[in-house]
Amino acid sequence: MPGHPAHAVAPATEAPRPGDSYVQSFARGLEVIRSFNASAPQQTLSEVAARTGLTRAGARRILLTLQTLGYVHSDGKLFRLTPRILDLGFAYLSSMPIWNLAEPVMEDLSTQVQESSSIAVLEGTDVVYVQRVATHKIMSVSLVPGSRLPAWCTSMGRVLLAALPEGEARALLQASPIAAHTRRTITDLTALMAVIAQVRAQGWALVDQELEEGLISVAAPITGRAGQVLAAINVSGQANRTNARAMQTDILPPLLQAARRISGLLAGR
Repeated sequence: MPGHPAHAVAPATEAPRPGDSYVQSFARGLEVIRSFNASAPQQTLSEVAARTGLTRAGARRILLTLQTLGYVHSDGKLFRLTPRILDLGFAYLSSMPIWNLAEPVMEDLSTQVQESSSIAVLEGTDVVYVQRVATHKIMSVSLVPGSRLPAWCTSMGRVLLAALPEGEARALLQASPIAAHTRRTITDLTALMAVIAQVRAQGWALVDQELEEGLISVAAPITGRAGQVLAAINVSGQANRTNARAMQTDILPPLLQAARRISGLLAGR
């Protein structure tokens, strides 16, 4: 598999080192924003401080600043993010219109195979969804642009890891919180590196019920003009409808064709 992801980051094992160009207050503000999630959509000041490691005074200053800017709402006790926070995520999507080029191809693919399709990029030890065309709800959680899943046990993640130099891929695996999600999950580092080597050699990845029981997916790389891997595209579905053999014989060929079409569109920009 040619190239290196344009978005690849340093292994997550290396923490940021503050220097003259490091704005600590800004970094802390982002930590406060990230402390809100599906399990903590509303938090008290004390909870935000505990989740971010900040003092109550520090967390309060940041929360009040975010409230003044319209990114946080408070009823006097509980704080929650406002819809304005979406501006931060959509700024990335709107600045990367290349993914809009992919959407019609994904819709054609999804219609052809009657399964959902997604595109994701690598961000640290996770894949982040940037485009999705859904035909069925395939997971217990909803997947939308901005959703994150662990790279090491997802088909798109393994495609993106396979595009990295072997040492960098190993470092990201070592930094990942690896644990069995199902009885099929591969958790041994040596076995995972062997799987990634196989993906690198064949140019695609298939993950059969390792992330969630009943979920199966196959992914392929999307490349840029110079052949570098920019992202991955997958088709995912339920194993009781489409088993691993059917994924390879019926779905992999149109998926590879869609990946080539999107890569061609990106190369022509």
